[in-house]
Amino acid sequence: MSITYQPKKKKRATTHGFLVRMATKGGKKVIARRRSMGRKKLSV
Repeated sequence: MSITYQPKKKKRATTHGFLVRMATKGGKKVIARRRSMGRKKLSV
């Protein structure tokens, strides 16, 4: 059995990071939705 998940901070940030979210209209909606929920952490 191999370990499949090998996390990389840079990859995570460039795919799901705050700046990436804010770059698109849909991403802005995601951030807005999470803000309205009262999330402590909006994105990576």
